Amino acid sequence: MAAPNKGRRQAGSPGRPGRTLALFLIAMVALTGGMFWSGHVTPRLGIDLAGGTSITLQAKNTPGKPNAINKTNMDTAVSIIERRVNGLGVSEAEVQTQGSSNIIVNIPKGTNEKQARDQVGTTAQLYFRPVLTVAAGGPTAPQPSGSGTPSGSPSSSAGNPSSDESAGNSDPSPSSSSSTQGRAVTEGLKKDVTPSPGASSSDKPGSSDKPSPSATPSTDPATAALEKKFTDLDCTNQAARTKANQGAAPKDTIVACGKNSGDQWEKYILGPAELEGTDVDDAKGVLDPQRGIWIVTMDFSSGGTKKFQSITGKLSQQQPPMNQFAIVLDGNVVSAPSVSQTLGGSAEISGSFTQQSAQDLANILSYGALPLSFQEQSVTTVTAALGGEQLEAGLIAGAIGLALVVIYLVAYYRGLAGIAILSLGASGIMTYTIMSLLGPGIGFALNLPAVCGAIVAIGITADSFIVYFERIRDEIREGRTLRPAVERAWPRARRTILVSDFVSFLAAAVLFLVTVGKVQGFAFTLGLTTLLDVVVVFFFTKPVMTLLARTKFFASGHPWSGLDPKRLGAKPPLRRSRRVSAPTDPKEA
Repeated sequence: MAAPNKGRRQAGSPGRPGRTLALFLIAMVALTGGMFWSGHVTPRLGIDLAGGTSITLQAKNTPGKPNAINKTNMDTAVSIIERRVNGLGVSEAEVQTQGSSNIIVNIPKGTNEKQARDQVGTTAQLYFRPVLTVAAGGPTAPQPSGSGTPSGSPSSSAGNPSSDESAGNSDPSPSSSSSTQGRAVTEGLKKDVTPSPGASSSDKPGSSDKPSPSATPSTDPATAALEKKFTDLDCTNQAARTKANQGAAPKDTIVACGKNSGDQWEKYILGPAELEGTDVDDAKGVLDPQRGIWIVTMDFSSGGTKKFQSITGKLSQQQPPMNQFAIVLDGNVVSAPSVSQTLGGSAEISGSFTQQSAQDLANILSYGALPLSFQEQSVTTVTAALGGEQLEAGLIAGAIGLALVVIYLVAYYRGLAGIAILSLGASGIMTYTIMSLLGPGIGFALNLPAVCGAIVAIGITADSFIVYFERIRDEIREGRTLRPAVERAWPRARRTILVSDFVSFLAAAVLFLVTVGKVQGFAFTLGLTTLLDVVVVFFFTKPVMTLLARTKFFASGHPWSGLDPKRLGAKPPLRRSRRVSAPTDPKEA
């Protein structure tokens, strides 16, 4: 006879319920301790419960694209703004369209609202433009005709070439002469604005009674208008900076403002864009260990790398200041590095960056430029009074529902109701601690729909207990005693519980993926509590039921245990009688 296999546990055997229950309690204590250790003993609340800031943005048509305001671009803008804000760690920010041209952004209280507000409407139109000339930022008096210099005090931004293959140093130096600056302006305008074939130039003002076209670029109306705009521009005035190149297209020659390394305003004439922000593949705000300053590094896409190599190759052959390229973000020059060699597929932006401003700019560039320009229409502060009232009403409704569930359990299941209440309590503690930890962990914020999801989960959890209890009672009705009934009922109940919870979790996952805003909070909470229901039933309810089945109160079928065989209508145990075969020998009969 073969020896029985002692290493394999038979189906329906109790196993080690004490060890399983101990592991569950240790995990629950660890989570609770982690909640207190982190200092976040309450879940982070969403804007409807904690208040916050609501921003209304109105879309404006992009220059050169009069029909840019459409559903596709609006949806793209919503997606980019949402990724930008969440990239700052601001979760539960609601970004949604209103009408055909407005976007509403709700930012919960307790986050860096100002930082988020600075980024939500930032267009982040990034262009790399060649520098034609640069001068001091204030308004300048026009020079005599023939001088070719649109500034009375020009300053060439030759800069220091980067020591490596990343461009980003902007160190303007007023070392160039007026004649050199004049040639740079004239040549740049002649090349990019009004080509004048066959024209000759003279470096010396007044050398001829008939000045050449290159020495008098103002003869062309467009060039004259650009020169006047450059001369009159006052970069120290914010309104002037905003209007400097408003409405300009990427292929236009523009005037723009920017600050040099000495934090002084300068004004530029810039050629058509050679590279756009869409060519940037990734951007990061990092601390340069050699210079001890914060910079923004950029990696270009394959197409952007080719363009960047082409423009730096051309600029490296030019004389200052035309060997510089300006990095223009939303119409302002953030850096104007000089180029001495052809550069590869990466670059850097340097300037007066702090850690926050460098990381903010990198965040904007990483998630892309908005397809539309936006104007901030209104900013309102949302109070939590209305949400607090709704939360109070919701909690009252949840408490009433929970009380009704407990009354039903006590009336119908009697002693088993104690196990159900303990399991609900364990599930509640786990849900609360995990929500508190998810706030600082992934930015989860509890809003009203999320509270509704938690209330709905009470019914899902109670349903799992009822399935298990009914299976046990069915086994007792078949004439089995409690301990084998508990173990035999578990495999059947387990299968039903897993199928039911899987359907609930699948519905929550689909709802989370196809919705936005507050509805996602409901779906997330529903999915979380469904998973916790499985954990509690497997690692708490089942072991507790196995241990209590060994007590006299439940094992004897006490009338108040909820497992009284008489009350359940149990059948008497089936007994098999030995069949006696009929004698075949007549003598034996």
